[in-house]
Amino acid sequence: MQDFDEGAQRAEGAPGAGNKAELDLESRLTSEHHQSLRLWLRMLSCTTRIENEVRSRLRTTFGITLPRFDLMAQLERFPDGLRMGELSKRMMVTGGNVTGITDQLEREALVMRVQDAKDRRASAVKLTPAGKAAFAEMAATHERWIEEMLADVPSEDKAIMIELLSTMKHKLRASI
Repeated sequence: MQDFDEGAQRAEGAPGAGNKAELDLESRLTSEHHQSLRLWLRMLSCTTRIENEVRSRLRTTFGITLPRFDLMAQLERFPDGLRMGELSKRMMVTGGNVTGITDQLEREALVMRVQDAKDRRASAVKLTPAGKAAFAEMAATHERWIEEMLADVPSEDKAIMIELLSTMKHKLRASI
């Protein structure tokens, strides 16, 4: 097994790797750091790289931010809409953030506020027909981007990582 520093440098574009060096969350770690910390930062570095690329592509291709895309993704799963508090919880952001994003999407006629069928005092947010069509196009493109970004990872490795991360997720649920 290769030394952590050597593997991290090669993966992160260090001299001799054939591309421009980039600093990320792992750059300050050494093989002396606890394995769990190294694992967490490696996962976070991979996620951050993909997320930053998706953010850039969403902005360039569709003129939309990742939080707006995420809100629409939540609503796509719930055709009858979701209350603002539920959206906030699902997106793990404050209610104020959800309100601001919803206001923007509502001005663009991609979402609408409707009276909650279960509680007339409350309202829910749902996709408009235009929002559904726009999101369908964005989601299909987003999926192709992810497939493209991970194309060089062999299917067997993806399956192993999915299984390992599933195990980790279950263990974290039990311990946190």
